[in-house]
Amino acid sequence: MSTARASSISIVKIDGIRVGPGQPPVIIAGPDVIESERHALRHAEKIKKLCDKAGLTYVFKCSYDKANRTSGSSYRGPGLKKGLLILKKVKRELGIPVLSDVHCREDVPAAAEALDVLQIPAFLCRQTDFVTAVARAKKPLHIKKGQFLAPWDMRHVVAKAEAAGNRRLLLCERGAMFGYNNLVSDLRSLQVMAGFGYPVIYDGTHSVQLPGGLGAASGGQREFTPALVRAAIATGYCHGVFLEVHEDPEHAPCDGPNMVRLDQLGNLLNDITAVHAAVHHRVHA
Repeated sequence: MSTARASSISIVKIDGIRVGPGQPPVIIAGPDVIESERHALRHAEKIKKLCDKAGLTYVFKCSYDKANRTSGSSYRGPGLKKGLLILKKVKRELGIPVLSDVHCREDVPAAAEALDVLQIPAFLCRQTDFVTAVARAKKPLHIKKGQFLAPWDMRHVVAKAEAAGNRRLLLCERGAMFGYNNLVSDLRSLQVMAGFGYPVIYDGTHSVQLPGGLGAASGGQREFTPALVRAAIATGYCHGVFLEVHEDPEHAPCDGPNMVRLDQLGNLLNDITAVHAAVHHRVHA
């Protein structure tokens, strides 16, 4: 099992943002899926202001197509062409990097042209040809650890991306399956994955998801997100936090039960700043 040292963890650059040891935690946040251009711009602008106030760097996350919904009838988003145009507008008007998940190899060229970070979904992190195709785009990758993987098994995913010539990697912990319709966070995984030499991101909202917990949709327990996020930052091996954020989670088209309310985000970001300031200088001493 690997043990991380600050000097051995790479700094990953994302459009002027530096992610890794010695840097402010990066916040990757936004609604789960694009609902409209106006909705995306409104959320991105408000979250950016909160991150700036808390002294945190920010990458806007929103999906153009959610191909992994529980039910085939669930809302998936506006699709590749329209969705990427909206994300490019967010980047152009607000001056912030943008991220979306990619679900098929055919989308990679267009997604890589429009996005600053390509996200490999948890369910696809073991698909060798897909990981290779996304890595070859030479854009920073946000790789979510599958719910079915032990943290030390992520070394094989890392090796696939490196073999494809990409070393601009962020590794994301998003909980592990704990029986049916439940996830649990093992925070040891942050230190284990940091041992692979890349910054680690903690997904504070999918980690409290209850997959398929509502029958035709996933449930969630957003009330636990702040405590888990504070704990992740306190390990000293967490270089950023991924959060799905919505102004009205009860009416979000997907993942509402685990999303952070926009009007509560500021307090959580302040907690992240405070905990990081208290612990980051002690780790790897």
